[in-house]
Amino acid sequence: MEQRIGSSSQPLEGAGFDPAYIPGLTSPVSGEAESAPEKAEVTAEEAVEKPAEEPTGENAEEAADGPAEEVAPDGPVFEASDRRARVVADHQGVRLSLDDQACEFRWDEIGAIETETPRFGKRYTLTVHTPDRRWYPIEIEAASRSEFAEWDQQLDAVMDKYFEDGTPEPAEEESEETP
Repeated sequence: MEQRIGSSSQPLEGAGFDPAYIPGLTSPVSGEAESAPEKAEVTAEEAVEKPAEEPTGENAEEAADGPAEEVAPDGPVFEASDRRARVVADHQGVRLSLDDQACEFRWDEIGAIETETPRFGKRYTLTVHTPDRRWYPIEIEAASRSEFAEWDQQLDAVMDKYFEDGTPEPAEEESEETP
């Protein structure tokens, strides 16, 4: 019987061990760059010399007015923030941001939303759970513990309006009487 000495595991592949595993994250390897066809490159000086094309027709009206403003939703909005974190839940979904990181979930991407308030302290924890068993928690420091009840009420109103959990409502059972 043959036995190998050493580890039987294979080396791992992926972005955690090789940043070049994700296309576009690093510059191409020198061999690939030589074989690639030459593309027309525009330097910064040439870009400044060429005037940008002016929009015409309907696009010109939009460009003159600026970006289209979002229509304010008629429904409830939940918003909580502190010096670092921010949570917004409205008709579009839930948006979490912490420092310079942000993520956005549409309502169809959310499996559940969980809130937690500590027994002592002023940190409100909101966790967004997705159907693929991932969760994204964020902690918000409140000015006072009295804000927790207000935030829970606002979040409940938003969830009641926009969140559909996919479970059918129990139908009223009709009693059948046989004569």
